[in-house]
Amino acid sequence: MVSSPTPDGDDEVGGIPDAGPTARRILLGAMLKRLRERAGVARADAAYEIRGSDSKMSRLEAGKVSFKERDVGDLLKMYGLTDGPDRDRVIEMARESNKSGWWQRYNEVIPSWFEDYVGLEASASRIQSYELLFVPGLLQIPEYARALVSGGRPDATDPEAEQRLNLRMQRQRILRRPDAPTFWAVIDEAVLRRPIGGEDVLTAQIDHLLDMAALPSVVLQILPWHLSGYAAEHAFTMLRFAEPELPDLVYLEEHTGAFYLDKRPDVEDYTRVMDRLTIDALSPDDSRRHLTKLRAER
Repeated sequence: MVSSPTPDGDDEVGGIPDAGPTARRILLGAMLKRLRERAGVARADAAYEIRGSDSKMSRLEAGKVSFKERDVGDLLKMYGLTDGPDRDRVIEMARESNKSGWWQRYNEVIPSWFEDYVGLEASASRIQSYELLFVPGLLQIPEYARALVSGGRPDATDPEAEQRLNLRMQRQRILRRPDAPTFWAVIDEAVLRRPIGGEDVLTAQIDHLLDMAALPSVVLQILPWHLSGYAAEHAFTMLRFAEPELPDLVYLEEHTGAFYLDKRPDVEDYTRVMDRLTIDALSPDDSRRHLTKLRAER
């Protein structure tokens, strides 16, 4: 973790491009936990060393709170890591874990519950998404996204809506990185019939889906009408990470908040749901042919 994210380029932190504070904290917490256990130090004793409670130590090791460099230094000394490149690396991780992600410039329009998702999305090695209402945000064209963020009034002048639009477009950069995550999207056929932004916008959006489906990092499947609603009743996204310290997550979003599920039984349940969806949906090749047919009909 040696540099901070920039709006115009890819950052790499601990092998994770564009890693945000959330991913950094989880990785650092997991490393500190391993060092503590290796040193044979009880969590309560480590908490006392940094003038905190056992619950605070638990949150630190889970990456749920920010780190103070002084606390990390005291813990490393307690764990027997007093000097050398390993200690320097952990201290640098602590320093970087408190830096803001590139999306912080949108903090006036990005909800706190979505902020963590943006950082985790940028850190994922695989993103799987099921959508029933709209084209996934990572695959939306600006005109389609503007119609959504403006509440169906794309011609209205709304600086906040424009900021939200810019944020969505910036997120899409991850799909064109040299080490882009695999983005596997299953889209209900109803999405392709819903004229968000008007018929011309939907036509352009279908063209864009065909272009994106040609990328090696994108797998796109269409769930046909007659199988819609059987495998899943709501949209969801699954995030998987190459780093074992970062748990697989299921992200569920609602109007005023979001839920992050990381317990193994929950993730396994959604994994089975996603497996069923990918089986029920048209194959990627058939999905591209279906999009081409829809485009020809317009």
